Amino acid sequence: MDICRNNTEIMRVKDILVRYGISTLGLVLVALGVGLSIKSNFGIAPPSCPPTALFAQWPVVSFGTYTWFFNCAFIVVQFCLRPRWFDWLLGLMQVLAVLFFGYLCDACIWLVDAGIPAQSLTGSILLSLGAILVTALGIKLEVLGKGWILPVDQMNAVIAQMGQFRYSNVKITCDILLVTATVILCWIFFGSLIGSPGLNIVYWGTLLLAFGVGLCMKLTDPLMDRLFGRFVK
Repeated sequence: MDICRNNTEIMRVKDILVRYGISTLGLVLVALGVGLSIKSNFGIAPPSCPPTALFAQWPVVSFGTYTWFFNCAFIVVQFCLRPRWFDWLLGLMQVLAVLFFGYLCDACIWLVDAGIPAQSLTGSILLSLGAILVTALGIKLEVLGKGWILPVDQMNAVIAQMGQFRYSNVKITCDILLVTATVILCWIFFGSLIGSPGLNIVYWGTLLLAFGVGLCMKLTDPLMDRLFGRFVK
């Protein structure tokens, strides 16, 4: 009996390590997508638009730090929506996830900026398309791993569950609100609707990322299921 129990515990630990490993790889790819989209100067994905505007205005701390602070607000929203049923452990895991993700973004932004020269319009579009691909792959790995979850995704899930809405509709609405808030910030900070001098935050690439990631996932998800699905069954 003890041997069976020990084997079960070992299997559980291995399963947790594998799941968080896959989920961590997903976060790395999503962070790389952020770095590519910023380097493209063709527009940032909606969830990263507000932190980018704040960083462009006040670069006293890193982009990753702004990402962490901004996403913590989504945890507060979750608590306000259902304070009696708020999962404090899940909230703590979200804080750790977005802290890790924020500094992953900093690392990827630095690596991409150091490794890829300034781009022409064609190069910017290619970088934006690359951001779509790696973001789609990363999100799928996050879902497969069922490990880390970012606060904005959990907030959307809570709203969808409470209102009995489709998750996709909630995400689209959230993205629209984030982009709208960024446009307002850009107008206040820089007198422009699209970003700061030398950095297009809300631009054509924002639309490409908002709609292209989901479309790309329809093509890439079957491949990721074949490559990684067997490890999390």
